[in-house]
Amino acid sequence: MKYFIVTGTSKGLGESVVKQLFHENHTIFCVSRKQNNDLKRLAQENHVNLYYFSCDLQKLEEIEKMMEKILASIDVSNTEGIYLVNNAGVVDPIKPVGKASSREVEANIRVNLIAPMVLTSQFIAHTEGINTEKVIINVSSGAANRPIYGWSTYCSTKAGIDMFTKSAALEQKSAQFGAKVISFSPGVMDTDMQKTIRQSDKTDFADVETFIQYNEQGMLRTPGFVAASLVKLLFSHEIENGKVYDIKNLI
Repeated sequence: MKYFIVTGTSKGLGESVVKQLFHENHTIFCVSRKQNNDLKRLAQENHVNLYYFSCDLQKLEEIEKMMEKILASIDVSNTEGIYLVNNAGVVDPIKPVGKASSREVEANIRVNLIAPMVLTSQFIAHTEGINTEKVIINVSSGAANRPIYGWSTYCSTKAGIDMFTKSAALEQKSAQFGAKVISFSPGVMDTDMQKTIRQSDKTDFADVETFIQYNEQGMLRTPGFVAASLVKLLFSHEIENGKVYDIKNLI
C-alpha cells in the first residue's frame, strides 16, 4: 500500500493530483478547509481509500494534531511508500509593500511557508524510523526566482520554500531512512488563483495585463496536465534530492 498526503484538495491542482493518484493500492489523505464531495464520490466509485481532514493551515496546532492522526493510521508493516504533496497556497495580498496589512502578510506566510515547513517537519519526525520510499514535494513557483510588482509576499514565501526544500534535503541525505525533498514549479495554470490575479487593480499589480493575455491566448495549462507531470515526478526513481523542478523541463 502507498500512502499520500495532499494539501489544498478542494479544487485546482490539489484536486487534480488526487484524481491522478486514484488506484486500489493507494490510500489518500486529503487536507483542506472545505471537503471536496466530488472527490469523495469518485473515490468511492473507484474503490479508492480516501480520507478527508478539514484543517486550517494557518493554525499550527491543527496541523500537528492532524499529522499525528494521519501518520499513526499508516500500516508500517504494509507500506510501499509514503508521500507528502504540499500544494495549498494563496497569492493574496496582491499589493505593493506598504499597502498590505500586517494580517494579510501574516496569513500568506502562514499558508505558503510556515504550514509546509511544519507539515514536512511532522512528516519527517513521524516517519524517520520507517524503511520505505518517502518523498515530499513542495509546490513552488517561478515567482521564487524573480521580483514581481505587487507580489512581494508571495515571491518571498516561494523563495523561502525552495531554500527550505534544499536545506531539508541536505539533512535527509545523511539520515538512516531519509526522505527525498523536492520543489515543483507548475507554471501558469487555469485555476481560481489565476482569476484572482486577473481581477487585480493595475496600481497593485503592474503585470495584470500580461496575465489577462495568458488567459485570452490559451496559454494557461490545465490543472490535470500539470498534475500528471507532478505525479510522474513523484514516482520517478531518478529524483534528485533537494532539486527545484520546473514543469517546462519535464514536458
